[in-house]
Amino acid sequence: MRLFLLTFFLIYAAINLYAFLKAQAALLFGFETGTCVAVFMSIMVFAPLIVHFLERTGLDFCARFMAYVGYLWLGLLFLFFSYSLAIDFYRILVFLTGLIVQKNQSRLTLSARYAFFLPLFFSFATACYGYFEARNIRTEKITIKTPRIPLEVGTLKIAQISDVHLGLIVREDRLRRILNIVKEAHPDILVSTGDLVDGQVCKLNGLTDLFREIQPKYGKFAITGNHEFYAGFDQARCFTEDAGFRLLRAEVVNISGIINIAGVDDPAAKLDGLSKDISEKDLLSGRPGNRFTLFLKHRPVVNKEAAGLFDLQLSGHVHKGQIFPFSIITGLYYPVQAGFANVSNDSFLYVSRGAGTWGPPIRFLSPPEVAIIELVHGD
Repeated sequence: MRLFLLTFFLIYAAINLYAFLKAQAALLFGFETGTCVAVFMSIMVFAPLIVHFLERTGLDFCARFMAYVGYLWLGLLFLFFSYSLAIDFYRILVFLTGLIVQKNQSRLTLSARYAFFLPLFFSFATACYGYFEARNIRTEKITIKTPRIPLEVGTLKIAQISDVHLGLIVREDRLRRILNIVKEAHPDILVSTGDLVDGQVCKLNGLTDLFREIQPKYGKFAITGNHEFYAGFDQARCFTEDAGFRLLRAEVVNISGIINIAGVDDPAAKLDGLSKDISEKDLLSGRPGNRFTLFLKHRPVVNKEAAGLFDLQLSGHVHKGQIFPFSIITGLYYPVQAGFANVSNDSFLYVSRGAGTWGPPIRFLSPPEVAIIELVHGD
């Protein structure tokens, strides 16, 4: 964890330095202005730590303000860096072409000012669009025919929410819109596939009451994501259970002889020494009966030894990158970072894009979702 944080802050500091040099080359500002910009960027680099400290000390208003400023800057800076890299690549290409053809290509070259203001403009435009995209929660519907659902049941409807990240930024308004979609679907089961919380959630009064308004026929089930452990497992468990969820931690339950639901902790549990010492294969091998087995696992990684022991794995975690082009990077590690896939041995995987946001309250080419899965008796 320390290595991850060190790597993150070094990369983040380097990107801030890159943006500073771009601004300096375009605006040619003096020592005083440069110092002010450098101080601001330094504060932004450590904003996540400042937010964490303010949150822990109970300064909620200050923490929320710093979270909005710091994470919006993070999103804008990432977009600026991405657009700026594309322009730098273009400028290098023009330069190399000039060397090859031995002609002056200056008329095709962008000046330092254009190379700064163009990505800046597109970054702001994308961030504005992404802010509203993050609030436009979509419904994704999946239908699976299976003989493992009893004939007398006919259709079993499951609502999946994932990566809501309730905390300083995602609060009552967003949660209410997420749960309104769930209510309209009238699910038989509601599941949360991790990262339901993101911060000092026990201080967010009223949010558990919103969850308690939803009482599916066969109950509500949840698993932990990595942020449940980052936020503090005890308070995350407190919130999840107060919201009416049964937290599944390396266990399988059979629901009224109709369906098996299994759930495991996120690997972040190992950081706190809270991981259950049981393999997925052993866990799923003990599932009761010959019923449809729904496997809740936060990260969309399919264990080869467990494939074939579940019918459908529901995951989240990746947010489909949340802000393109970050999805290119996440796609290198998670081959399925959103949507439905047949993984092997009649086992399927569905990966939610998530309903909330982590960090920047922005999504770009990755709209939030609530998934409605219908399991229908059939061949």
